[in-house]
Amino acid sequence: MDGGPANGQQVAVKILVSGGFGVGKTTMVGSVSEIPPVSTEAFLTQASVRTDDIDPVPKKAATTVAMDFGRITVDQRVVLYLFGTPGQERFWFMWDQLARGAIGAVVLVDVRRLVDSFAPIDYFEQTRMPFVVVVNQFDGAPVYPGEAIRDALAVGTQVPVLTCDARQRAGAKQVLIALVRHVSARRQLGAGPASAAPNSHPYTLQEQ
Repeated sequence: MDGGPANGQQVAVKILVSGGFGVGKTTMVGSVSEIPPVSTEAFLTQASVRTDDIDPVPKKAATTVAMDFGRITVDQRVVLYLFGTPGQERFWFMWDQLARGAIGAVVLVDVRRLVDSFAPIDYFEQTRMPFVVVVNQFDGAPVYPGEAIRDALAVGTQVPVLTCDARQRAGAKQVLIALVRHVSARRQLGAGPASAAPNSHPYTLQEQ
């Protein structure tokens, strides 16, 4: 970033891929990684019924219990190391550890479950970590304008709102490049918090 080191060596950059339960974090890391991704997924069992609400994602059979890990070389200067965060509240204690050394985060969003995005957004606002909001384009999900998503999540205009299909490598890579550019621009401007959004989250959307 910022032109890279003078000796031409690559810069290693740590990025978080975050969001609610079942929003596509593991899928995104796996689709874009140039190495076999490392995943700490565990199968959902009857024992987790009382703590894991899988009604919104009935086909989901496993969940990330620690992190996902992948790597992608953006160009000759920058290599991104991706760390996917666990989505369920009982594993949120991992977030502080995973966030150490990260330059920014992708917050994946499922428009059918916007409420699940509030906690990740609040976390990155409070820690002042730059982030981008990315609507994961699930099959059959309604489509809303970017500004409607921004208003519903109450994120500031300085936070990019993007869309991609987390299953597609090309689109996921462009999201990561957009995040790196966002972080670089903020650093050049000496920007403050990632968002000046209010604490309340209006989430009324009108489909396109």
